[in-house]
Amino acid sequence: MYQHFFKRLLDLLLSSIAIIILIVPMFFISLIILITDPGPVFFKQKRYGRNKTYFNILKFRTMKVDTPDVPTDKLENPEEYITGIGRVLRKTSLDELPQIFNIFVGQMSFIGPRPALWNQKNLIKLRDKVHANDVRPGLSGWAQINGRDDISEKKKAKLDGEYMERLSFFFDIKCFFGTFMKVFKSEGVKA
Repeated sequence: MYQHFFKRLLDLLLSSIAIIILIVPMFFISLIILITDPGPVFFKQKRYGRNKTYFNILKFRTMKVDTPDVPTDKLENPEEYITGIGRVLRKTSLDELPQIFNIFVGQMSFIGPRPALWNQKNLIKLRDKVHANDVRPGLSGWAQINGRDDISEKKKAKLDGEYMERLSFFFDIKCFFGTFMKVFKSEGVKA
């Protein structure tokens, strides 16, 4: 019952509140991006959603416009692509704030397996085995608070499988508060 009804209801309620509270700070972040590095404010990227359907994830743009569309850890020298404000946004995870709109429209959840990039075929295959592609992807999740960018795709899929086995309101609460600790300590963030 939680997974199929209450989780979505909570996401809708919390994302509505978050949009109201964060719209002014998001406006100022948008202005800073526009002033410091011409180009679009938002970065849209094709990701796998629930049941392996595609959607465009929203983030504040932290990299130069001509950056290749690959995971940051796959770039040969990611530092050359990250903008000045982008470093701050990534370090504090503020670049993820626009995803509250993805949550609001039902493409994502606050907690769940992080949505895989369209070209992370191996991760998608590994997640299929543990049914992690069957739920809405999350802004954060069990894999993010247990390593984030510092773990392999195999380990991420294993942790996503653990999430699926333990999926409940109380486990989501544990992941939610664990996320705040990770962000506060800036652990597991590359570039």
